[in-house]
This record gives sequence, structure tokens and C-alpha cells, in this order.
Amino acid sequence: MTKILLHKAYEPHEVEERWRHFWEEKQIFGADAEKRGRTFSVVIPPPNVTGSLHMGHALNITLQDIICRFKRMLGYNVLWVPGTDHAGIATQNVVEKQLAQENIDRHRLGRDEFIKRVWQWKEKYGGIIIEQLKNLGASCDWGRERFTMDEGLSQAIKEVFVKLYKEGLIYRGDYIINWCPRCRTALADLEVEHRTHDGFLYYIHYPLEESDEFVTVATTRPETMLGDTAVAVNPSDTRYQNLKGRTAILPFINRRLSIIFDDYVDMEFGTGALKITPAHDLNDFEIGRSQNLEAVKVMDDEGRMNELAGSYQGLDRFECRQKIVEDLKNNGLLEKIEPYSHSVGHCYRCETMVEPMLSKQWFVNVKPLAKPAIKAVKMGNTRIIPKGWEKTYFEWMYNIKDWCISRQIWWGHRIPAWYCNSCGEAIVDLEEPTICPNCERSDLSQDADVLDTWLSSALWPFSTMGWPEQTQDLKRFYPTSVLITGFDILFFWVARMMMMGLHFMRKVPFKDVYIHALIRDVQGRKMSKSLGNVIDPLEVTKSYGADALRFTLAALAVQGRDIRLSYERIEGYRHFVNKIWNAARFTLMNLEEYKPQKLEPHNHVLTFADRWILSRLQQVIMDITNHLDSYNFSQAANLLYQFMWHEFCDWYLEMIKPTLYGKHGKEKRRVVQNVVIQVLGALLQLLHPFIPFVTEEIWQKLPGAKGSIATSPYPKRNPLWEDKVVEEDMNLITGVVVGIRNIRSEMNVPPGTLPMGILFSKNSKSCEILQNNRDHIINLARLSDLMVNLDGSRPKGAASSVFGDVEIYLPLKGIIRFDEEERRLNKEMEKLNKQHTLVVKKLANKDFVNRAPKEVVEKERVKAQTFSEKLRKLRSNLERIQEMKQG
Repeated sequence: MTKILLHKAYEPHEVEERWRHFWEEKQIFGADAEKRGRTFSVVIPPPNVTGSLHMGHALNITLQDIICRFKRMLGYNVLWVPGTDHAGIATQNVVEKQLAQENIDRHRLGRDEFIKRVWQWKEKYGGIIIEQLKNLGASCDWGRERFTMDEGLSQAIKEVFVKLYKEGLIYRGDYIINWCPRCRTALADLEVEHRTHDGFLYYIHYPLEESDEFVTVATTRPETMLGDTAVAVNPSDTRYQNLKGRTAILPFINRRLSIIFDDYVDMEFGTGALKITPAHDLNDFEIGRSQNLEAVKVMDDEGRMNELAGSYQGLDRFECRQKIVEDLKNNGLLEKIEPYSHSVGHCYRCETMVEPMLSKQWFVNVKPLAKPAIKAVKMGNTRIIPKGWEKTYFEWMYNIKDWCISRQIWWGHRIPAWYCNSCGEAIVDLEEPTICPNCERSDLSQDADVLDTWLSSALWPFSTMGWPEQTQDLKRFYPTSVLITGFDILFFWVARMMMMGLHFMRKVPFKDVYIHALIRDVQGRKMSKSLGNVIDPLEVTKSYGADALRFTLAALAVQGRDIRLSYERIEGYRHFVNKIWNAARFTLMNLEEYKPQKLEPHNHVLTFADRWILSRLQQVIMDITNHLDSYNFSQAANLLYQFMWHEFCDWYLEMIKPTLYGKHGKEKRRVVQNVVIQVLGALLQLLHPFIPFVTEEIWQKLPGAKGSIATSPYPKRNPLWEDKVVEEDMNLITGVVVGIRNIRSEMNVPPGTLPMGILFSKNSKSCEILQNNRDHIINLARLSDLMVNLDGSRPKGAASSVFGDVEIYLPLKGIIRFDEEERRLNKEMEKLNKQHTLVVKKLANKDFVNRAPKEVVEKERVKAQTFSEKLRKLRSNLERIQEMKQG
């Protein structure tokens, strides 16, 4: 007896843990910059160091890993750079909360001590997500792991800042920025999430100077009126022509407000008269700049009213709103309040409502940087896949605004700028200056702000490879081959990497950008904790294994289409992993007296089944290779599923069982053993990029296997094994077998009953094929015998079917009891009719159709269609039974 080399059941956890550590210890995935030959490089979109693996990460890492493993097996020198992002705002928030539990305020602690605490937190918790990526099977070069705050990347960000400053592309100036009062920092436009807010429109009377008249303005933020410096109307608005040269008086502050005329004003909004607050609204800031208006900032960094807010000083912005509205009412200055829905920005980290606020910040002038990045995509130097995302990329790049890159937090790359406390001179340099070049005094202080996290991330493709040093890694692996990422950071990250890569490296950072879709629940809803529909990949891998999750994500990753994920689908692919395991176990159990031998195409010893599976394998190799080269992950996964489960397991293994069991002699048995090992080995290699753990485990048990499957050569198509005639013959055989199986199922023939099969065809070629393979048909269709004839009398009492030019008959008289079957079918039809009637009545109810959720109505429609189809089949079966009774 052959020793059973695989356990009866596949248990993923022990297998996954063992191979993960084996790959890492043996440095299987290490790249070699000195090695010649083709290179393939990828940089991981660095997850936040504060993060934990979510389903978006799982999808992204799975797709990257599939491509990297695929290219590595093709012989490429693959570099996949792993790493994490320091996530300035998020990490600072985490550590501040930790300090709050110890009743420590970061300001009391001081900047240097606070930064020490952040580094301590990073050392303790910062590697969690990296471990989770490893558990998922990510084949990164872990020896090259980077962190956006490590020494090399810190030097790179300084180089970039100083160079862009000296080129005039970084500047410091007053501008309206998005301010988060909770995080107390500026946010880039992209870091602001806009949500529809049900607020109010307040109509306020502003008295006109030396008159009992007034002008009415409408606003959603009455607290900002304290910073008004003008009232604007459209020059074409006939209602306000009499206001030329007039002045309004700001209530409660008594500031004189010029009445200005500007085309920006929308005559249809509110009253057509607009309050202008240059320090607290971007559009007002632009108007104020064009009209030389004063900018009065009436809030502090915490969103509280400051000393310029008069009697409202010290109030929170929303408390101030409530107090001002009360005062306006009491003074007869509030005309009315209307409900008003509008879009309001929120901080992407803490969800606090953002406050537009005038501030002195550092900016990148990105328009000159955007032009080459636009051209690179237009010229095809970088491809965006699917192509439809190009439009989104261009729209954003053509309308790009200057990028605010300073953040008022402590954790991050501190801005390399110093100010002379004597003369105010600003000094930007790589090294800390000791004296002011203007007044030659040494009283200098560094800018307190840090740089936006996304600026360091924008350098990731080249900074991780050692830039600004001209390293061997840069020479061999830059530009990278592909970036795989979600559409949600197309602007945050992809566009910015394009701009920085082209500016500093004079080459695009990647040749391809593959944009994957969003993962939703089975109903198409975005996953969220509030809906309770989040599927946690960590829990999934515990229950089903990493391979099952990976294959599910790949199989559902259709280009340009969101993924609808459910536990049922993951469980389905867990069964697929089990199917592979069981097929391998069966094969290994049937290798007694196995001797490896070289197989030659069209060898006369090869069975029909052998020639068919080897021919099909060549087509599958070619198709999978093409699909992966085109990032068609779903097509590749589904083709592998079909070939492995159905063609290899359901057909080929079933066809060769008699030979493996010794019914056709030792010589044929040894040939079949060699074929099945060859095909199984190739299948494991094709599957490995998708499901690395189970394939490695089985690979190590195959006779003659050497080294890790991860470094084995990817299968190559061999046209000499292709045999289209055999494939066409097999299509006929499988079609006939499926026809017989359908009759057995529809006629309720017990599995253990072996009826006679009769086939007729006027096509002599078809008859010859069927006759030559009658043993296969008898075996696969579970028949007692099979007759194949060109013509003859049709048997009585037989169920029939047709496939192509072949008539299929199964004589069932004496095998099934027609009267009992007739009663069974009638009873089942009666039950189905009742169910069908209930659903049809429900769908006829207009109230139900109009009021019920769409997915509920659709579910009922599918039910009705299913019941209708089942009834049709049952009626057809009943008619066939009645015909057979009469026959």
C-alpha cells in the first residue's frame, strides 16, 4: 500500500503558518539588483501604521501578490517593496488618546517627549498590519520594508521640499484652507469629505448708513458675519442699482461695509445680496483679494470666537450661531429662517465639521507639475486600466488647485524652514542654519508645522529604492511595472506620484496603473459598521483560510465592476480548495509502482482521456497567461475553477479511475500515473499565484518536486500536445453523458440503478466516436450497457433526449414505477402551484411593488420565475411518464 501523504481533510491554519515562515526564512521573495535579466517591480500602497487589515487591503494585496508570484514564476527578477505610512493625523490622534488615559496633555508633555512616545507606540503596534499582510500570503521582499518616517525617506522629503522651494514651486502664503478644529490642523481639499447637511438659511437685515433702509443677506453660517467686510451684489441685478456708492453697517460690530458689485454673485441665491467674509470663505477670499478688502479672522484654532468677535468672544462657533440668531431676532434684524440642504465638509479622520479659515500655510504650485503628468498618460507612457478611469484622472488634473502641504501637528516630517526672530527672514535648507544670512544673528526657530503625509507618499516609488542616492535598486527597478490601487486614492496618491516621479526622476513612476473596484455587500451596499454588513478579512481567514478568501476576491474582481461579497461565496471557494486537496490526495494514493517517464506528444500508449486533458491544458495555460498579462484576474480565476473542478476532477479523474485501479494493465497505468502527475503539477503552478498555501503544501508531496513552488517555472504552452480532434470528440462524449445524467435526474432514477443506454445517430463518425469510447460513457453515466447504432427502432417505455445529431434513450420500464412517479410529480406540482400563485398575487399588488424595497421585489420576481420554470419541467416530465406508460 502507498503511504497516504496528505491528511484526509485540509486544515489551512497549520499549513498557512508553516509555509509563511518557510518563505520568509528562506528569503524566497528577495529581489537581486545585481542579477541580470527581466525585472518586474511593484511598490505596495503603504497602509497606515495605525491600521488593521480590512477587506479593501485584502483585495489590493491579493491582486498584487497574484501578479508578483506569476511574474516570479515566469523568471522575472521581482521586487515588491512593502512598507507603512506614518499617517500623521491618525497616529497623533491614537497616541493623544493613549496619553489622555494617563491624564497627560501633549502640550504639557512637550514636542520632543511626545514624538518619543509616538515612536514607542510605533515600535510596539506599528508592525501589526505587516504581520496581517504576511498571513494573507503577500510575497513581498520583507528585507526591504520601508516606513515613511525612516531615515532614508526623511532625507528624501527634505530634498524634495528644498528643491521645489528653490524652483519657486513651494511657497508660503495666506489662503483659505480647510481647518479641523478637533485635530487643529489644515486639511487638503482631498482630505475633506463632503456630506449633505440639513441646515438653515438665515435672512439678515444689514442697516444702510445714514438711513432707515437695509439690505437683506442670506447665509447658512450667521456666526461668520462678525468677520464681514463687504456686501456684494451682481452688477446686472436691477434690484440693487440704487446701492452704488452706499455703505452698510455690520450689526453688533458696527463695522462699515462697502457695497461692491461682482459677477460672481448668484442673483437666484437667497436675496441676491451676499455677505463677504474674506477670512472664512474661499470664494469670499477671492472676491476680497480682487476688491482689496480687509480679511478679519474671528475664530481661533479650536473653532471659538476670538477677540475680534466682540461680545461673542470665547463662544464655540455653534454656540455663537445660536446666540447671534437670538440677538438678531431681539433686535428685529432677522427676517426669516428657511430649511436648507447643502454640502458641508467634514474631516476625513475625526468627522468634525471643517471650518474654512484664513491661514498662513505652505503650498505646492502643482499646475506646472500636472502638465507632464497629463501628457504621460495621453502619450501612453503610463496606462490607466480600466481605461474609463483616464477621464476622471484628466478632469482632476486639468482643474487641479495648489496643494496645501503644511499640517499643524507634531508627528510627521518637520518642515525644513527656519525664521529669524530678529528680522523675520525665512531660511529653507537641508541642514539647520546657525545664523541668519540677512542680519547675521543666530536667534532662529524652526517652523512648527509638519508636512502632509501624502507628500512623503508621493515619493514612494523612488524614495523606497534609495533616492536621492543613485542606488542600484533605482537603476534596475525604477520605473516600477504596475501600481495596483483603489479608485478612492486616484487623486490622493496616484496623480501625485506621477507628478513627483516625472519631476525628480524624469520618468513615470509606473508603466501601468490598475484600478480595482470597491467591495460591497451582497445587496450592493457599501460596507459600514452602522449597517452591520462589514466582512472582516481576519475573521474570514480564521474560519475559511487565506486561500479561500484570496480566490474569492480574485474570482469576483471583474474590471470596472464593484465586488459583491458574502460569506456564502467565500464558503463556496473554500469547497474549491477542498476539491483541489481531495483530487491531489486521490492522485497520490494511486501511485503504487509509479515510475517517472518522459511523455511524448501523440504517443500511441496515451489514452483518449490523456490526450484530451493534455490538449486542454495547453489552451488553459495560454488563456491564463493572457488574462494575467491583461490584469483580468476574474477571468483567470474562473477559468482555473472550471478547468480544475470540472474538466480535471469531474471528467478526467473519473475517466482514468479504471486504469489507475489496474483494469487495463500495468503499462497503461504507469502512463496514466505520469500524465495525472504532470497535469496536477501544472495545475498547482497555475493556481499558485491565487492560492499559494495549499498549492505549496501539495507541491511538496509530488514525486520529483524540487524547491518551493513559488520559484518553479510557470507552465508554458506546448502546441505539440494540442489535439483539436480529440477535444471535439470529448465534447460529443460529455454532451451525451450529460444528456443521460439529466434523464436520470428528471426521471428520479436511483443513483445505484444502472439502466441500459441506447444511442442513435445517422452520422457514422459520431457513432464511431461513441462506440470507441463506450466504456467511458458507461462509467461516467452509470449504465449497465450501451448500444450505439446508425439507425433502428426506438425503444418503447424509454425516456429520451437529444445532443447534436445523437438521439439518447434510456429504457426505464421495470426500473421506475410509472404510477408512483406520476403520483409524485402531481403532488409536487400541486405544492409548487400554490407557492407560485402566492408569489404572483404578491407581485400583482401595486402597494407591495411600489412600497417594498427594490431588492425585495426583485427577489419575489426571481421566485416567480423559478417556480414557473420548475413547473414547466415537472409538466414535461409528467408527459414523458405518461407516454412511457402508453408505450
